[in-house]
Amino acid sequence: MQIDSTLYSGRPADETGRIPQELAVYDRLDQLSIPYVRVDHEHADTMEICQEVERVLGSEICKNLFLCNRQQTQFYLLMMPGDKPFKTKYLSAQLGCARLSFADETHMRDYLGTVPGSVSALELLFDREQKVQLVIDRELMQDEWISGHPGISTSTLRLRREDLLRYAASTGHEPVYVDLPDPRRGEE
Repeated sequence: MQIDSTLYSGRPADETGRIPQELAVYDRLDQLSIPYVRVDHEHADTMEICQEVERVLGSEICKNLFLCNRQQTQFYLLMMPGDKPFKTKYLSAQLGCARLSFADETHMRDYLGTVPGSVSALELLFDREQKVQLVIDRELMQDEWISGHPGISTSTLRLRREDLLRYAASTGHEPVYVDLPDPRRGEE
């Protein structure tokens, strides 16, 4: 895995080869005067690869899961600690919806403008019709920093928690907070 060990502040100086979605994320961050640190790397579309990026970035990368109900009429973007196991039954119960599953690639592309392995709250910018509900595990709010991909998994951004929430609000997405148990601590 090739990771540029340089921590960059802000958008790339050379935008050659960057996709429009990525540039749109940088544009919104700049409009909101939100500072961020960026690490560039090869595609990092699994949590195992993201752990290597974390070492350069200096903060943990959260897990972002794009989910839907059984009827595929309700969509959720769940943000939670990257190393925490996920069980749908606990989230389904807290959201009061039918059994959740992973949403398909077509819905991800249509609503968030991205592909599996690249999704983060930064792509809520593309959900102009408010089809996706942002859901955040409260445990994630204990961290000062939240990291995610800007539309594609070849860069990772680190933002202050408050700035990410301000970014999400600017897209019209107010989060719903949940408390997901951690089976590693016997919380099931």
